[in-house]
Amino acid sequence: MASITEKRLSLHRRIKAQDSRNEALKSQLAGLQHLANVGTVSHMIAHEINNLLTPLKSYASLALNHPDDAVLTEKALQKTAANCERASKVAESLLALADGQTQPEQTSRLDELVEGIFTCLCRDFGKDGISVDIRIPEGLTVRGVPVQIQQVLMNLILNARDAMLPRGGVLSIGATQKADAVEIVVADTGQGIAQTDLDSIFETFFTTKTEKAPAQHSGTGLGLAFCKMIVDRHGGHISVESTPGQGSRFTITLPPS
Repeated sequence: MASITEKRLSLHRRIKAQDSRNEALKSQLAGLQHLANVGTVSHMIAHEINNLLTPLKSYASLALNHPDDAVLTEKALQKTAANCERASKVAESLLALADGQTQPEQTSRLDELVEGIFTCLCRDFGKDGISVDIRIPEGLTVRGVPVQIQQVLMNLILNARDAMLPRGGVLSIGATQKADAVEIVVADTGQGIAQTDLDSIFETFFTTKTEKAPAQHSGTGLGLAFCKMIVDRHGGHISVESTPGQGSRFTITLPPS
């Protein structure tokens, strides 16, 4: 009997020790996960801020190259200041996401959000042989964090532009009010996405831009992962359809406002 009791006590001690080790491992894993989150968010912030640096440089150069044109210089500096504020909001938004903070949502007109994106980009898509077709009903609204919804659409717009270079094409942005959702479609007539890549397209660090020339941006694989994360946070859904050589069509559905 004594032997059985000792074995049971020994077993209980080993189980307790193992439980302690498991808790320590869980604590270490939580710490590592936090570091991984910080690293991913740091990459995302760099990715998103980089999207804003090009127009900032363009506005600043415009002002420097036309010092005698007071009206043009003032306009360029105003846009520079507005883009700096936007960059600050983007960084603030991503840091809040990393910390699990909830940012205030509001109802915004979708056409105004899209207009703000093109103003921010300071790009003449026509010079790249790309025509832009925007079909958003006047007064159509979406509910969410405005800067986050804009960043999702900006990523899709920039990806569409890249997919159509250098031969050009058509970028289409449309939206429809459904019974239980707002549906937004961003489509292009670019090179398309291979069917083998479609299942992985929203995964973090997955990119189809690895074969670009050294002088071109090869992609970080964060843009679409960021889009999915934001759309999911808004209770929505994002999907893609694509045919190689014919283009891609991204569809976002968001809850009604």
